[in-house]
Amino acid sequence: MAQAAAPTPFAPPLAQPIPLREIAPWAVLAGLVLLLAMYFVSTEQGAIALLDGTGVHEFVHDARHLLGFPCH
Repeated sequence: MAQAAAPTPFAPPLAQPIPLREIAPWAVLAGLVLLLAMYFVSTEQGAIALLDGTGVHEFVHDARHLLGFPCH
């Protein structure tokens, strides 16, 4: 009890920037996935279809209307 607790100065660690070389592959992958998702939401089962049937159309039907794509 004879020792007093002295506050120690605390410096938060500095944020290190992420190099572009590490971000670029992930950004390209995310862009390709988003383009594929936009294709299925906007075009699939429309004038051009990669897959037969209406499964994809029914799965993304509400998203089409939400984003303003006509499908009927």
